[in-house]
Amino acid sequence: MSDLSSKYVLQTAGFDARFPNTNQTRHCFQNYTDYFKCIAAKGEEFAPCKQFKRAYNSLCPSTYTPCAIGKWDEQRENNTFPASLEP
Repeated sequence: MSDLSSKYVLQTAGFDARFPNTNQTRHCFQNYTDYFKCIAAKGEEFAPCKQFKRAYNSLCPSTYTPCAIGKWDEQRENNTFPASLEP
């Protein structure tokens, strides 16, 4: 059991004063867009970008609409994503 705990560190997104309410949909969406803006500017291996990805994976339910990562991925692929992802 101790081998597993030394390999994995479970974390959730930290507090963000821009999103003080319990509904985290906007927080989820902002981290998703920030991640793709960051990798467009700095590349996927840039460590600070990975924090945005961890945050949106923690905050965004995988099947809940309107905060569905799969839906947003599809919109990005089809160039119909509702926000600019340019750095």
